[in-house]
Amino acid sequence: MSLLSIEHVTKRYRRGRLERVAVRDISLDIEPGELVAVWGARFSGRSTLLRLAAGIEAPEEGSVSFEGRDLVRSRNRVLGTQIGYCHTSFSSAQRCPVVEHVAAGLLAQRVSPKQARRRGQELLLRVGAERCAWLECHELDGAEIARVAIASALVTTPALIVIDEPTSGVDELARDPLLGLLRSIANEGTAVLMSASDAQGLSGVDRAYTIDNGELQLQSTQAHVVPLRRAELGAHRR
Repeated sequence: MSLLSIEHVTKRYRRGRLERVAVRDISLDIEPGELVAVWGARFSGRSTLLRLAAGIEAPEEGSVSFEGRDLVRSRNRVLGTQIGYCHTSFSSAQRCPVVEHVAAGLLAQRVSPKQARRRGQELLLRVGAERCAWLECHELDGAEIARVAIASALVTTPALIVIDEPTSGVDELARDPLLGLLRSIANEGTAVLMSASDAQGLSGVDRAYTIDNGELQLQSTQAHVVPLRRAELGAHRR
């Protein structure tokens, strides 16, 4: 049984009489500890696929299962706990310190503020964003936003994190270290499903897929994906 199983899923969006098929008959399995990337242009269906995988949206055809259970029926129990979806944007009105933003997932589970804040600080250290703890979210740069989003998703110790374009808005020199962080998280047993808009975003993944016009195709497996340099990966293991 796979951790996440997407079977013959189709998703359409309608606007008046117009209909667009965003995802077309897609099947995909993800195992614990895998780093899987979906590569495609804007409007290719990649973001829709990730939202379906996280349980944020429901398929019109086919099924999505997480640990053998139908994700549509169980998403209120699973999303935000066993599945962490990384939000890489913050509301301009959000003025709380970053550590409290990261701790929010635990506060929702009635963990004490002191314990939640301590866990938030631990996760910020884990992702290399400990210096951001007492900044406000609007003060972060692109790479810091991505790292904080990853910390927020990890705070409940999920089995899977889903992140849409983690390198979007990130300076080129900061991209490989960020991808190295995701690789190290997968190496520790948490599956990672991500999207990418360019080939650089495929570094170090176990499997890379392309998506075009809502159709998914396997592009490469680990043996054919350019790996991250050992120094880049090692720098993000703590």
